[in-house]
Amino acid sequence: MSLRGTLPEPFGAGAGRAGEPMDIRAALRDGMARLRAAKVPSHTLAAELLLMSVLGRDRTWMYTHHEAVVEPQLLEKYLGLVARRVAGEPTQYLTGKQEFWGLEFEVRPGVLIPRPETEHLIEVVLERLGPRGIKIRMDTGEPSPHLRIADIGTGSGCLAVALAYELPHADVVATDISGLALQVAQRNAERPGVADRVRFVQSNLLDAVASDSANRDGVFDVIVSNPPYVALDEAATLPREVREHEPHAALFSGPTGVEMYAQLIRQAAELLRDRGILALELGYNSPDHVLKIVREHPGWANVSITNDLAGIPRVLGGERLR
Repeated sequence: MSLRGTLPEPFGAGAGRAGEPMDIRAALRDGMARLRAAKVPSHTLAAELLLMSVLGRDRTWMYTHHEAVVEPQLLEKYLGLVARRVAGEPTQYLTGKQEFWGLEFEVRPGVLIPRPETEHLIEVVLERLGPRGIKIRMDTGEPSPHLRIADIGTGSGCLAVALAYELPHADVVATDISGLALQVAQRNAERPGVADRVRFVQSNLLDAVASDSANRDGVFDVIVSNPPYVALDEAATLPREVREHEPHAALFSGPTGVEMYAQLIRQAAELLRDRGILALELGYNSPDHVLKIVREHPGWANVSITNDLAGIPRVLGGERLR
């Protein structure tokens, strides 16, 4: 249960007066006011997350100890983070973490911040796997066949790690062109204990994996990707914190925003096994384009698009038939 918005009244009267100690509720009010004045989105949540990070406490503790005085050095650190958020730095880079699929992920500048809507990729994969996604077969009690999954453009490793966590009978190959991202992703795989089943490879898409495969056909049961899909001329429409701070290589694919999809679908057609699953996150202007590419490659079946919670087409899913 969220305790957000339930601070007792009066809420830190006199907060911010020079030389006076500040308790948790006063510090929160001060941070919220500064962020709200700067029109920072979700300013209440940002103030909470920043103070939680500085204090090393969770939200429940913070709201049940609202009268505890914040030590001066911690208050200075907190207000410094608030100032950086006002200046445009993403909250996740300031706290160094982001939740995804119920797991905590390290994030830092140079690594794309996981978005909640990307969780729909995992939902589509698990739904399409059906009984194949259960480690023990319900009809015979025998182990299910081993799965091999590829995550292209893994970034923080959120998809690779979450799928390995959900599918204990799967091994995952996760690729990215960024060495920095792969270092962060490796650490993220260690926290939930799946590092022994996720192999990180520096590669453009699946180029390194495909060239290293003795059999190019039928290598993977699942290929999943959240590729760059923002057009270069749309940069000005992005929120400031995204445009100025997140890695452009993970955001922009080219002039139109759909440049990556043709190569992704071609590689998937070559490397998926029979009934292998492809799941791709879509940009807002890409569904028709991506569907056209899939239809131009024979051998795809059960192709569909899943909307996110806002009703926006978000994931293209399909199966490869051989």
